[in-house]
Amino acid sequence: MRKLMMTTAVATLIATGCISAFSQEVKEVEMLHWWTSGGEAAALNVLKTDLANEGFGWKDVPVAGGGGDAAMTALKAMVAAGTYPTASQMLGYSVLDYAAAGVMGDLTETAIKEGWDKSVPLALQQFSVYDGKWVAAPVNIHSVNWLWISKPVMEKIGGTEPKTFDDLIALLDKAKAAGVVPLALGGQDWQEATMFDSVVLSTGGPEFYKKAFNDLDEESLGSDTMNQSFDNLAKLISYVDPNFAGRDWNLATAMVIKDEALVQVMGDWAKGEFSAAKEAPDTDFLCYRFPGTDGSVIYNSDMFGMFNVPEDRKAAQIALATATLSPSFQSAFNVVKGSVPARTDVPDTDFDACGKKGMADLKAANDGGTLFGSLAQGYGAPPAIANAYKDVVTKFVHGQIKTSEEAVTELVKAINDAR
Repeated sequence: MRKLMMTTAVATLIATGCISAFSQEVKEVEMLHWWTSGGEAAALNVLKTDLANEGFGWKDVPVAGGGGDAAMTALKAMVAAGTYPTASQMLGYSVLDYAAAGVMGDLTETAIKEGWDKSVPLALQQFSVYDGKWVAAPVNIHSVNWLWISKPVMEKIGGTEPKTFDDLIALLDKAKAAGVVPLALGGQDWQEATMFDSVVLSTGGPEFYKKAFNDLDEESLGSDTMNQSFDNLAKLISYVDPNFAGRDWNLATAMVIKDEALVQVMGDWAKGEFSAAKEAPDTDFLCYRFPGTDGSVIYNSDMFGMFNVPEDRKAAQIALATATLSPSFQSAFNVVKGSVPARTDVPDTDFDACGKKGMADLKAANDGGTLFGSLAQGYGAPPAIANAYKDVVTKFVHGQIKTSEEAVTELVKAINDAR
């Protein structure tokens, strides 16, 4: 009789959800990401430490490759096999694609409790909320229209901040004459297209960039201004070293850190590499907006897309989401990463000069209507279109498309085919 009573009691607890009949809560986060460089890994350790302090372990699923293409291929295979990670680093349109496929979790209860709708900019909510439900936690806001310059090389050549594209070309000529590599670039499609984002904004201005790369206006894509943008890209490519093909982005940053090259055009994740090398802005390196783009910000955002995991893994997922958007983490992480917080109520107190400028620029662009999604980085258009764009740009850079006129024709065709 006593055994029967105990069995009945246990069954009651199971039915009321007080204990699980099958498994205990999994105190581990499984994260798929492509943060494998020194600065990126250091930034991710901030989150690992925060979660460890709350009793949650961490299982890395790192996939090297700065643009994330390899990681997204790995994620697609995991989802197809039904082995969802707790979360995956993702970019905007990829989040929406997986949400539409019905495989994302629901963070709405946590989001309401934490007030994310009041602190996360609407530009990010457009990608982290699907069908009224929060499915991703924004980690940061990056901007791509930056120049990163070696201060010792700048002083050596007597250079000053370039305010126009012609100023930039003159500066690169000075570096070339001094025997220094003028432009550090990795010859990978996403790096080349990221630089072209800035070139197009500089050449055509904010309204043109929006029409061409956010609205996908065919007239703008096929215009003389786009032709001139490709001409300007060709000028820049003439200043890279012969060994640039296939170089990873952080190795290009290292060329500037080591004073082997003058400048890199790259998103602000590059600053994480300078920080990891113990270099400081205005002392060892300089950060300027790409000439002709002041007042505008081309952005992307790393997000942790949260998958529809089993009940025993949801507590770890909620802990990850809560930690990610906590003001303390947003400050500590982005100070290391080089980006700026994904919420607007985080003070800039702990940020360096480049970080403070990034936060001020973001606010001004957001207020002024000149905050634009990066086509190269997955925030200007869906992945198929972004991939078509990157393909045309890289073929032009590597000589498979010979002229700017041909590049414009190919760009219009490729984007129309990908729609």
